[in-house]
Amino acid sequence: MSDYERIAKVIRHIDADFAQQPTLSELAAVAGLSEAHFHRMFVKWAGVTPKDFVRALTMDHASLLLKRGESVLGASLDSGLSGPSRLHDLCVSIHAATPGEIKANGKGIEIRWGLSESPFGNIFIANSARGITHLSFFDVDEADSIDALQADWPCADLVRDDILVRRLVGEIFRTEASPPQSPLHLHVKGTPFQLLVWKALLGIPDASLSTYGRLAKGIGREKSSRAVGNAVGRNRISYLIPCHRVIRETGVSGGYRWGQLRKRAMISREQAQAFTPR
Repeated sequence: MSDYERIAKVIRHIDADFAQQPTLSELAAVAGLSEAHFHRMFVKWAGVTPKDFVRALTMDHASLLLKRGESVLGASLDSGLSGPSRLHDLCVSIHAATPGEIKANGKGIEIRWGLSESPFGNIFIANSARGITHLSFFDVDEADSIDALQADWPCADLVRDDILVRRLVGEIFRTEASPPQSPLHLHVKGTPFQLLVWKALLGIPDASLSTYGRLAKGIGREKSSRAVGNAVGRNRISYLIPCHRVIRETGVSGGYRWGQLRKRAMISREQAQAFTPR
C-alpha cells in the first residue's frame, strides 16, 4: 500500500469520525502502522503533523479560505496575475497550441509520456518540447490517460519516458519553499474561452478556494458559471492548473475527475502547510 493510499484511508476515517477528534494512536491503527512510523510517514507526506491536518479538514477552515480566496483572486486577476498567484509562485506559464499544431493534430510533434508515484498516488504525465501537455492521476491503470492524450494529439509521435516523468514529478511536488529550478511550461490545447478560464485558475493562490461563479465574474463573464464549469472540467493538467481549488457556492467541494477523495487530500494538504507554523 502506498503512502497516498494510507492517507486516503485515514481521511475516510477522519470524515466518518471527525466529531470524536481521532487520536494519533487511532489514526495509526487505521493506517496499519505503529504510531512512530505513521507519524514519520504522515509528516513526510503532508509536511505537517496528523493533528494539524485534522484541523485543516474542518468546514469552518474551508469557509475562511473561501472568503480569503474571493479577495485574493480578484486582486490577482485585476493585476494580470502578477499578484500572489500560483502562476508566479511556481513559475508556471501556459503556452497555447498553435493553429498549425491543432490543424495537424500534433503531426510532427514528439510527446514523451510516462508513469510515476506522486504524493497523490499514481501519476501520468505527457510532455512535448513546449511543455507539459497532460497530467492526471489514476488508481487502477493509465488506459484512460493514454486515451485522452491520443484524443488530443492523434497524430503525434508518442514515446514512453518514465525517467523524464520522475524528474518532472520531483520538480512539481518539491517540498522546499523555493520555486522549481526552472520554469514549468504547460502546452495546452483548448478554445480561447477555455484558455481564459485555465489562466484564471492559475490566479487562485495556494491554500485558497474559489467558486465557479467567482471565476466567471473574475473573467468578466458573470452569467457564464456553467460554461466556466465545463471549461474547468476540460482541464487536462491536474494540480498545476489547480481546478481542485474550485468548489460550489454552497461550500460543498463538488466533483473531481481524478477522484473526490484526492481533491480533499490536495486541498487539506495545502491548507495545513500554509496555516501551520514551521
